[in-house]
Amino acid sequence: MTDSYESFKKDVLQLTKIDLNAYKERQMKRRIDSLITKHHYTAYKQYVEALKKDKALFEEFVNYLTINVSEFYRNPEQWVLLEHQIFPELLRKSSSLKIWSAACSTGDEPYSLVMLLSKFMPLNRIKIIATDIDKQVLDKARMGLYNIKSLKGLPAEFLKKYFTAVSTTSYQISDEIKKCVEFKEHNLLKDPYPDRCDLIVCRNVLIYFTEEAKEGIYRKFNAALKQGCFLFVGSTEQIIQPEKIGYDTYQSFFYRRK
Repeated sequence: MTDSYESFKKDVLQLTKIDLNAYKERQMKRRIDSLITKHHYTAYKQYVEALKKDKALFEEFVNYLTINVSEFYRNPEQWVLLEHQIFPELLRKSSSLKIWSAACSTGDEPYSLVMLLSKFMPLNRIKIIATDIDKQVLDKARMGLYNIKSLKGLPAEFLKKYFTAVSTTSYQISDEIKKCVEFKEHNLLKDPYPDRCDLIVCRNVLIYFTEEAKEGIYRKFNAALKQGCFLFVGSTEQIIQPEKIGYDTYQSFFYRRK
């Protein structure tokens, strides 16, 4: 690009409330430059002006910034742990659970949580808070239409019970599952966090943030949890020295608030 990326970051913050300083710069700049070049712009300022005028271009940009790779029951062995250890322990303390799926993308994760919890309690007692910064993926999540590829890890019992095939490759999730999830727009870097959570699930998102931003988010997650309750992170996001920010390691990828 022919002008300053620093100025572009300020323009993006003003336009979208997304702070690009919190993301790993080389990786994010490369993604953004690729998108801008695809649309034949040669300057950041030129592209920002186009974003202000073209709603479709703006939506594409936000969707591109918020990297959405999701699937049901991602890393199935961790969901086995959730079923056999985490949920039973939490339910011994309380008959109702407050669960937050942070950076939930297209809804695969919160819907997976609902289906798993349905093995422990009736659906009318389940409510998951699910948040993401990207309006487009939240709209997709509310629609509940999924490609068969994203369902490959889902237990067959759930696919049979809670999905309807709409084509050879697409499945619609049932309304009774959708009713259990409340989707909201939320920026992990700026917005207030839910409080007194029994479980926070935030997976495969913080790898894109700087170490400083990650630590800030982990500290805020800690404050949002009840004492003795759990944070579930992605398989590439183990916390180094968790005790320094208020956690004990429970199992790989599960941390308990001290």
